[in-house]
Amino acid sequence: MKTSELYLLALLLTFTVPYLIWRLGRTESFAPLVVVQIVIGIVLGPGVLGARLPDVYRGLFQPQVLGALNGIAWWAVMLFVWLAGLELNLRDTWRHRRDTGLTAGLALGTPLLFGCIAALGLLRAGGWAGSAARPWQFVLGVGMACSVTALPILVLFLDQLGMLRQPLGQRVLRYASLDDVAIWGVLAIVLLDWRRITRQVLFLAAFSIASSGIRKLMRWLPPGTDRWYISLIWLTGTAFAADWAGLHFMVGAYLSGAVLDAEWFDRQRLVFFRDCVLLALMPVFFLSTGLKTSWALHGAGVCAAAAVLLLASVGGKLLGTRVAAAMLGWEKRDGPLVGWLLQTKALIMIIFAEILLEKRILTPETFTALLLMAVASTMLTNPMVKAKLKARAPSLAPEVMAASAGVALESAR
Repeated sequence: MKTSELYLLALLLTFTVPYLIWRLGRTESFAPLVVVQIVIGIVLGPGVLGARLPDVYRGLFQPQVLGALNGIAWWAVMLFVWLAGLELNLRDTWRHRRDTGLTAGLALGTPLLFGCIAALGLLRAGGWAGSAARPWQFVLGVGMACSVTALPILVLFLDQLGMLRQPLGQRVLRYASLDDVAIWGVLAIVLLDWRRITRQVLFLAAFSIASSGIRKLMRWLPPGTDRWYISLIWLTGTAFAADWAGLHFMVGAYLSGAVLDAEWFDRQRLVFFRDCVLLALMPVFFLSTGLKTSWALHGAGVCAAAAVLLLASVGGKLLGTRVAAAMLGWEKRDGPLVGWLLQTKALIMIIFAEILLEKRILTPETFTALLLMAVASTMLTNPMVKAKLKARAPSLAPEVMAASAGVALESAR
């Protein structure tokens, strides 16, 4: 088959198989379409399809096809991370700084500590750290992966539950927003390259000056197409500059969105744009992610590592929010509820881990274990949150049931 035919066949599998499983299997209550797409990406990767049908795998995913898929995946994830930065609302976080700072710190710090302990165990076992990793980079990177909350997926999840505009939903978004900043800050530290320190200092200085300029320009431009087009130019230029400095283009993509204000864009159009990115582009990223997985240390070892990391992630997040609830005098059942809401990891953690894999701080086996942990953590969120909501306040149950019924009705159509 020609390269174009193989490329289109790969796209056909990417869009068709997850959709049929999600729609016919009605998996929304425990595995949203995003999670199904990630799982199918793993199945189509070298660890499953490549092991079972190696000739089919090599024949389909030839280097030219992989190159074309990776091009789409890079652009998709840049747009997605830019949107994540755009969702950041530091002004609202500052108004509630004591509650937000303490809760976000404990919700991030506790699983970070547990994840670092798990990473130390993997480091001692050998074979899990990448060839370019210093011990502290590996430990901090894995620990941070256990702490991540995927802000864009959390927004979608809260909207599905009817909680997005409720006080509790807004509180959880503030916690996740502050943790989101920490994630990219830690990534910049992990990727700090003393051989390129001059470039990195120059990038940060130039970015600070350019940010002021782009904000003035965006305020001056009338609402509409110009703002969108200029913001995409800004995104691409910042990503290029960050990559040139050695901080990775994803750090630049996030920063380019974080310095912009979401209210400069029509909210309805912004939501529509995010949904289009998730629908039309991100499935290709999930496929390319799955193609990077590896089970070379045997499936049992990878699954065992994923289980330990899942325990560190879930247990740390629940413990951290429980301590915050006690210190701030929350209602007793709010701590576990907030802890489970912050478990959504899927996309941002995968992006974070893929950067570490690309920089050879993680091995493909460690990346696979983290990917499985992220999928399991995200799948646990929906049923656990619904159970906690019903137990916390029966008055909220109708809204949760209405949201669930809406999903079920949409699935039946």
